[in-house]
Amino acid sequence: MINTDLHIHSCVSPCADREMTPEAIVARAREAGLELIAVCDHNTVRSCDAAADAARAAGIGFIPGIEVTTSEDIHCIVLLPDTAKAHAFSRWLDTLRLRMPRRPAPMTRRLPIPRDPEAEERELLYMARRISIVDLPGAVAPFGGLVWPAHADKNANSVYSVLGCWTPDLRMDAVELCADTEPEDLPEGLPRLRGSNAHRIWDIRSPGCPLPLSSPDFAGLRAYLKGGD
Repeated sequence: MINTDLHIHSCVSPCADREMTPEAIVARAREAGLELIAVCDHNTVRSCDAAADAARAAGIGFIPGIEVTTSEDIHCIVLLPDTAKAHAFSRWLDTLRLRMPRRPAPMTRRLPIPRDPEAEERELLYMARRISIVDLPGAVAPFGGLVWPAHADKNANSVYSVLGCWTPDLRMDAVELCADTEPEDLPEGLPRLRGSNAHRIWDIRSPGCPLPLSSPDFAGLRAYLKGGD
């Protein structure tokens, strides 16, 4: 079994602590005995390069990710095979933003990211993108990624809080759940995952979500979720 945590936020996410730098995340993951992690910030991959470097140095598997906010205001996890594809997907996702004039806001902050220490967010990262949850899997496919609803049973920004059910047209690679019980209408055979959705260092805990992966990387995860296809 591989101890995984496939839903961690860095300080780039407006809702995460400033202490959630890529280096701090990796250090905590190593301390917790995690073997594979994914950083998934809201609608951006800006911390993924630094996180990938830190994970590589620490000997921990890393997958670049992004938490997409769909037009229904549902959060979905998208994981990509490598940082190049992650940046390409992020650039495409940026084309779906609603453009707004810059204005001072609580979500605007300077970010302690090593490769861009003076960077400043200029648009709200929470804002929904102009793509439906139904269409998101098809958009992710050309980038070779994996996609599933985040915290699907949560009472906000989730499939069940917005749609009220798992609709037949949702073609997802998995589903992320929070509670010990699960909704009755989840498709049979759909892999169930659990991520910490960590916004603070102490949210990253052992053993994460143990999965029977052949390797602690994207290829191992894909083989598990796709059944070896």
